Amino acid sequence: MNTAPEKNLALMHTAYKTLQSGDLDACAAMLTENFIANVPGMPDPLHGREVWKLGAQAMLEAFPDLQIQVEDMFSVDDKVAVRVHFRGTHQGTFQGIRATQRPVSFRSIELYRLEGDKIAEEWVAPDMLSLMGQISAGGAGEAREEDALAPDQGVGEDDGSAHRAAN
Repeated sequence: MNTAPEKNLALMHTAYKTLQSGDLDACAAMLTENFIANVPGMPDPLHGREVWKLGAQAMLEAFPDLQIQVEDMFSVDDKVAVRVHFRGTHQGTFQGIRATQRPVSFRSIELYRLEGDKIAEEWVAPDMLSLMGQISAGGAGEAREEDALAPDQGVGEDDGSAHRAAN
């Protein structure tokens, strides 16, 4: 029988795979109705599935080939911590910056709280400084070629990193 941390890890792996596939309705169904998003730069948390969907949709519209590589994932009790690497091509407007067709590569540290078999709350800390530098005029901080994701890599691939459930 799976422990709660193992079930939580499985749910989060499924959530990332579903996000990468672009199925935002299926992703939203994995959230509690009163989902809470703690986002850097916002004075107060955001609430609800629809708010989450709007943010995810904006990201996928700007980076439609977005690849998500989970580098580490840990679970204790009702919490899951994730170190994730995002890669894609800037093909749509993002944060007011028109498509540049530049490759991007940035990381995020994310923490989730689960209730039962749903995601109830998130705290995300994406490296927006790096991302914005890669798509802004001049391309300071442009993605390096070695950061490019091979077409067969992605969230479903095991890159050899440890994915652990703590007791």
